[in-house]
Amino acid sequence: MNLRRATVADLMDMQNCNLHNLPENYQMKYYLYHGLTWPQVSFVAEDHKGRIVGYILAKMDEEPTEEAHGHVTSISVLRNYRRLGLANKLMQLSQQAMKTTYGAAYVSLHVRKTNRAALALYKDTLGFEVVKIEKSYCAFDAYSMQLNLK
Repeated sequence: MNLRRATVADLMDMQNCNLHNLPENYQMKYYLYHGLTWPQVSFVAEDHKGRIVGYILAKMDEEPTEEAHGHVTSISVLRNYRRLGLANKLMQLSQQAMKTTYGAAYVSLHVRKTNRAALALYKDTLGFEVVKIEKSYCAFDAYSMQLNLK
């Protein structure tokens, strides 16, 4: 597996990975906006043939606050490549880039309350904490989670 920073050329494959795995899908302009505005914080996982099998789409928060912070917009790994630690590695790469490039104090994300695998990764492996429950977030109830990067 090769993990590297995502490029604009990867965006179609990232969107395709999203469409295969997740119920919340984004238009290409959304991927493009992330890729052009915050190119340092999104990453992809490639198989031995150079195919994108996982990605993390991330950004820095656009609202001015006292502390800079990042946000994971979307992360996905194709089913045949799960349980290899790719999501964990993609998350860590993005978090490190947020911290070193932008001085992020923390990173946030939303996760469906029913997504047990993602919750285990975020809470148990990476140390995220639930901040609040958001009812009907993108048509489902979600946990709003944060991880301190300091």
